[in-house]
Amino acid sequence: MNTNRHSFALVALFAALLAVFGLVPKIDLPLGVPITLQTLGVMLAGCVLGPKRGLQAVLLFLLAVSLGLPLLSGGRGGLGVFFAPSSGYLIGWTFGALVTGWCMGWLPSRTPRQAGLSALAAAALGGLLVVHLSGVVGLVFLAKLSWSQALLGTLVFVPGDLVKCVLAALVVHTIARGLPDWRFGGRATP
Repeated sequence: MNTNRHSFALVALFAALLAVFGLVPKIDLPLGVPITLQTLGVMLAGCVLGPKRGLQAVLLFLLAVSLGLPLLSGGRGGLGVFFAPSSGYLIGWTFGALVTGWCMGWLPSRTPRQAGLSALAAAALGGLLVVHLSGVVGLVFLAKLSWSQALLGTLVFVPGDLVKCVLAALVVHTIARGLPDWRFGGRATP
């Protein structure tokens, strides 16, 4: 039971972290999809918590948003955000946390340096590639863009998201130095 409380606390903590990252002002783009810091929270949830708890943290956050809490950057919330052009990215957060956590569980993290480099790769695959693929699908079906327009449009986010990948790697490296027994990616104890 103590482990369940610990897991729930971590899931709630990372859902709250996503909300805190939403306090950073968004940068609006003509696509109808803003640049926010919240993707960093998705990357960190997957890297630090693993696929299951990272997914749970994102789902808890999105549940709160769907209930109307203004937790998305710019104070947005409610069911309407799931029908906006940015909804593909929001749905992509769930898959992004899952894939990031899964990758982090498979990549080496015995040393802080390995953990940081693994987090960089996991965040790039899950938090960047998966989230953007889902975002492109949302832009095609909800914003009525062509596939090429949606792919070109999402490229605007890539430089900033690469910086977020580096930040996630630095945070994971720091955690690995301070908590050398942390099980990144939710991996089992050796």
